[in-house]
Amino acid sequence: MKNKISISNRELTYRLSGEIDHHSAKAARELIDTLIQQQRPILLRLDFSDVGFMDSSGIGLIMGRYRMMTLYGGRVTVVNVPDELKRMMQLSGLGALGVLEEKGEVYETAE
Repeated sequence: MKNKISISNRELTYRLSGEIDHHSAKAARELIDTLIQQQRPILLRLDFSDVGFMDSSGIGLIMGRYRMMTLYGGRVTVVNVPDELKRMMQLSGLGALGVLEEKGEVYETAE
């Protein structure tokens, strides 16, 4: 998994790639948490455009960063989610948090 990080105007973008499982989620979580603590961004953007597989560890990764950013007064957006992962994210409750975005619009929760 080769991830890309960019920081600009207090916005931290973390572009994940490959498979997100327990091992890779832990490494991403540790790096993102360190960057949040050091940089204090107002927005954390998690870009899933290059993710081919994700298990529940990916949901935990997002929810944990959501809690952390909320504590620091920031917010999280999850962008470029492949179709095969969207439903899992919506069913997990991420849609209710308002973090899932597509083309600038927040996903609605699954009914």
